[in-house]
Amino acid sequence: MCARGCLLLDFATEGLRTLMVAYRELDNSFFSAWNKKHSEACLSLENRENKISSVYEEIEKDLMLLGATAIEDKLQDRVPETIITLNKAKIKIWVLTGDKQETAVNIAYACNIFDDGMDGLFFVEGKDNETIQQELRSAIDEMKPQPLPESDPINSCFTRKPKLPFRIPEEVPNGNYGLIINGYSLAYALEGNLELELIRTACMCKGVICCRMTPLQKAQVVELVKRYKKAVTLAIGDGANDVSMIKAAHIGVGISSQEGTQAMLNSDFAFSQFQYLQRLLLVHGRWSYNRMCKFLSYFFYKNFAFTLVHFWYSFYNGFSAQTVYDTWFITFYNLVYTSLPVLGLSLFDQDVNETWSLRFPELYEPGQHNLYFNKKEFVKCLVHGIYSSFVLFFIPMGTICNAVRSDGKELSDYQSFSVIVQTSLLWVVTMQIALETTYWTAISHYITWGSLGFYFCILNFLYSDGLCLMFPNVLQFLGVARNTLSLPLLWLSVALSVVLCILPAVGYQFLKPQFCPFIVDKVIDRIHRMKHSLPLPSQTKLKHSSTRRSAYAFSHKQGFGPLITSGKFMKSKLPKKRHFSFQK
Repeated sequence: MCARGCLLLDFATEGLRTLMVAYRELDNSFFSAWNKKHSEACLSLENRENKISSVYEEIEKDLMLLGATAIEDKLQDRVPETIITLNKAKIKIWVLTGDKQETAVNIAYACNIFDDGMDGLFFVEGKDNETIQQELRSAIDEMKPQPLPESDPINSCFTRKPKLPFRIPEEVPNGNYGLIINGYSLAYALEGNLELELIRTACMCKGVICCRMTPLQKAQVVELVKRYKKAVTLAIGDGANDVSMIKAAHIGVGISSQEGTQAMLNSDFAFSQFQYLQRLLLVHGRWSYNRMCKFLSYFFYKNFAFTLVHFWYSFYNGFSAQTVYDTWFITFYNLVYTSLPVLGLSLFDQDVNETWSLRFPELYEPGQHNLYFNKKEFVKCLVHGIYSSFVLFFIPMGTICNAVRSDGKELSDYQSFSVIVQTSLLWVVTMQIALETTYWTAISHYITWGSLGFYFCILNFLYSDGLCLMFPNVLQFLGVARNTLSLPLLWLSVALSVVLCILPAVGYQFLKPQFCPFIVDKVIDRIHRMKHSLPLPSQTKLKHSSTRRSAYAFSHKQGFGPLITSGKFMKSKLPKKRHFSFQK
């Protein structure tokens, strides 16, 4: 028996799921008596679990061992490495599973969600509100032992009745901790004031394991995070029991597996292996966020610069609502002249390539804090647009004021002024988007400079003699393009306007990384300084656990039955009257 025990221990230390096979011969009289006790224990209304356990103990002894099986429960390729990379990007990972607690904890250690270097693990296993509240508060006290002052925003959220909905602020623990909670305890923790303590405790932990959960509870946990945290949730699963969680999250990801295609059909994204999640987030997700922010910033800027010119012009036209530009230029500005360059920017731009994106997960951080487009960035676009509109109006105004041609004729007419302003505007917004573009392709060059060239083609076509004579009521700028574009004064005005409008943007992009850099600026500067050939992303060295954990199968653990029949998770989440209190 000792040899068999050593063999089972070897199997367990290798990470195999082991199962012992044994038998016992029973006579009819013993089995009849035992079966009667078993029936009585199953029908008992009080202390049923203990009675059934004691009945099982009577028959599960004096067994003859036949042998043992060892099954390899292998993770998908590069799952631990993927989780390490996501942790470096400051993405919190919660495991919502129906597995038993021991199995879930072993998987968490195998995937590097938990490690031996953590300061502690908190187990929430209470069966009533008081016990669960005490376990959660003791966890909070250990992670933040010092009491919160009255002026602390965290304390104010829980000691006063907040206006719903409200967000729980971020708290920094004094170490790395993990939280494990089972489905039965979670049914109590998801109601009343306990849900606030649960979300506060869980968000301070490095990793969270929710085990023995029903599919509905998975969705409830996702909704809890969405309700109280300013965060974007992503749920990933491979089975039909994950569908409710996938649909509840902001982003749902399905993995194709042998459990069916229900998760894939109900998800926003689908792929075959978990390791592709890091490319979805760190590469394509980050590129998409950067492109969208550049698109919005440029779109607001070009329209502010275009529209606010009329504000300055209104002081000269007696507030008569006369437009600065030709009506055809107003029609084509957003439809033709500036549509393709911003579209190309939002489709092809990359600040760094995919290899560097995976090697430096810290580049993902600006998207989590929404640093590239927020109220502050919108105000910057507005100020830049106001400044540009000021330059675009007064530089051409000062250029043609009292100016004459070489033949002595005056230049200061409305039509020539309009052509100079709109030409300067197109050059400014084109140079601005060229400054924003960090990844140039043949398509980018074609649509950026081609749109500018197309403007001059349309300008000469619409203001040509033949077309203006054919439609005199529609096209009234007869010969203006030919006469104005041939003037050196126009190109001097355009060049001066472009320099004055682009100079603040160039200065800001140069000075900001020097005096107020983000972590992304430091990483990109480090990338630019690497003059040697691009190395491949280094393989993450996994820190294996120093102590092996058992992988024996756990058969006599509480399942879903008592949780479902109790009806706890079907109760309403919020009572009519709520009072939030967190008193030490």
